[in-house]
Amino acid sequence: MSAVAAIPPAAPVAFGPSVLAADNWSAREAAHVRRADDLTAGHRERRARDASHAVEDFLFTYYPLRPSHLRRWSPGVGVGLAGAAGTRFDGARWFAMHDGVARLDEAAYLADRGAAVRFHARLLHAVAHRPATFSCFGLHEWAMVYREGEDHRHPLPLRLGAAGTDAVVESHRITCSHVDAFRFFTPSARGLNVLQPSRETQVVLDQPGCLHVGMDLLKTVVHLGPAVPGELALDAFTLARDIRVLDMRASPYDVSGYGLDAVAIETPAGKAEYVAAQRTFAERAEPLRAALLDVCRTLLGDGDAGADAGTDGAGASRRPER
Repeated sequence: MSAVAAIPPAAPVAFGPSVLAADNWSAREAAHVRRADDLTAGHRERRARDASHAVEDFLFTYYPLRPSHLRRWSPGVGVGLAGAAGTRFDGARWFAMHDGVARLDEAAYLADRGAAVRFHARLLHAVAHRPATFSCFGLHEWAMVYREGEDHRHPLPLRLGAAGTDAVVESHRITCSHVDAFRFFTPSARGLNVLQPSRETQVVLDQPGCLHVGMDLLKTVVHLGPAVPGELALDAFTLARDIRVLDMRASPYDVSGYGLDAVAIETPAGKAEYVAAQRTFAERAEPLRAALLDVCRTLLGDGDAGADAGTDGAGASRRPER
């Protein structure tokens, strides 16, 4: 999978620090649409012929996400759009129009999405202030097929076969800390995990070295919707897409049919490769997490860290497959 280069946001022009001139934001919107279309071209083509790709299409089945969501640019919270009368922002949900300037109506938005914002604010803050751990080696994917035999939950074949896969799980210490990975462990594997993560402990256990915590920045983007600047949304999607590739390369599945080489985490070399990639993704996620936390803080005000500690106030996806 080739990476698509990020298109940096254009510099704000005229009308003060928080209002974009019409030609400025129109250019940003057009660049955003082009980038979104490039990022989703493969998925859209496969969907049109009722085909699927176990690696590339995952983000559109696991998260409540469609290509049309990614294509819809927003300036984000706190930024006004001059000359927006008669455009799609005129009368759009959660946007207010004053003297031809469209801007996210923060009060109306919070009335509907306040619980989601508070949950994500607390989670993002907790993860940002927690040290990263790089010792899981992607074994969560292996635990999802432990003792299921060849008739396992995924259509791809097992690279080491059923017995070889089980042997890898049994010879390692399983330390998965992410609830949305752990909930797919087989019954035989759940008791092998050092931790028993739940939705109630997510804010306590999520940590920045976890691949799925980095990938879930896309969940934050989806839940916060138009409060997130479009460019940031696509950056989070690109990160999640790239993380998914590593996740599957390090999994027990044979992904060679997709032109991907395995990261053999059952070997010392494979472990080193996985950890190096983990560290890179953690570094890429850090500024995106900070930017999303800024979105939440702008909406809530400096002193509101969020009250929904034990629940996913964002209405997290409960899809049956990963």
